[in-house]
Amino acid sequence: MSDKKIKVTLVKSVIGTKQSHRATVRGLGLRRLNHSVELADTPEVRGMINKVSYLLKCEG
Repeated sequence: MSDKKIKVTLVKSVIGTKQSHRATVRGLGLRRLNHSVELADTPEVRGMINKVSYLLKCEG
């Protein structure tokens, strides 16, 4: 298993977004605007990032 990480930052507010998108953002571990987390580079995490990509900034 690889040790690759993705740094994800919430750059747009979740106010006014779909409930499932808010849940996805929380599932990624993001709590507030400009909060960053480092996540394992897995297909599951990539799918979550893809779903709410309009709210996030990603760095490989």
